[in-house]
Amino acid sequence: MRRLPPVLIEDGCSRELLSLIRTILAACKEISFRVGQGALSGVLGSTLDENIQGETQKKLDVLSNQLLKDILLESGYVKAIASEEEDFTVAGNPDAEYIVAFDPLDGSSNTDINSLVGTIFSIMRAPKGSDAADPAIFMQPGHQQVAAGYVLYGPCTTLALTIGKGTRIFTLDKTHGSFMLTQEFAKIPEDTKEFAINASNQRHWQPAMQNYISDLLAGETGPRGKNFNMRWIAAMVGDVHRVLCRGGLFTYPADTKDPNKPFKLRLLYEANPMAMLVEQAGGMAHTGDERILDIDPQEIHQRVSVILGSKNEVETCLGYHK
Repeated sequence: MRRLPPVLIEDGCSRELLSLIRTILAACKEISFRVGQGALSGVLGSTLDENIQGETQKKLDVLSNQLLKDILLESGYVKAIASEEEDFTVAGNPDAEYIVAFDPLDGSSNTDINSLVGTIFSIMRAPKGSDAADPAIFMQPGHQQVAAGYVLYGPCTTLALTIGKGTRIFTLDKTHGSFMLTQEFAKIPEDTKEFAINASNQRHWQPAMQNYISDLLAGETGPRGKNFNMRWIAAMVGDVHRVLCRGGLFTYPADTKDPNKPFKLRLLYEANPMAMLVEQAGGMAHTGDERILDIDPQEIHQRVSVILGSKNEVETCLGYHK
């Protein structure tokens, strides 16, 4: 069983990019330990603060963000970072080649019930001659990512990673602290009978999504002619990991619940890295209007609708949107 560094070197990963990925994973190992300690380490529950998204911060949100922020900025490998928990981008080494966007603890509402959470990250090259303090350096479409991944903190700690040459799955061996390759290349089946959506928002969806989900729920007696199962973890890392492992469709569509916030998921550090992972595994990632990886970002906390997973099922869903 091979460890992470040799596998990436075989794929032609540069020494600097490899060092940056290992730096991110060093922080994730510490987050994994803190998550695993749970109530024993006093990190459960909420703070009295809200982040830039207007969401109440969990103690583990703040801790995870600080761990990643500190280790990345101190490493010298990043020109700037963008985080879900930071109001603005943060400048690093002005001479560094890469910039990193991340969601330090996706699904943090699950921490208090001992359910799945994870860290999502996206790595891009900084434009030549750019200012490290200028947030415009992050305004790049997702297809320009050089690497993307997530670390899922579950019964075991799992890494899904791509540098544009397929999506590999690694498992943290806690006996010696290394991520070991446990799936050479993830391959998402083109067809599926499984979907994930927050059904509590059903009354707020657009007609296209309403009709699509209704037809899935109609089962074998409906127009699809087969039964579907619904799964929902309330953490994008968990739902996307299931898609990578056995196929399925995950969607967080636009809704009218809050007219000022029709979308839930953030483009730079949630939708883009997950779209890259899914496409590199043979799946498809779309908003309902366009391919996620082709979107030109307008600001660092931009939100989008997301439909991703098994290729044929995503295309069927998009057919309703036409």
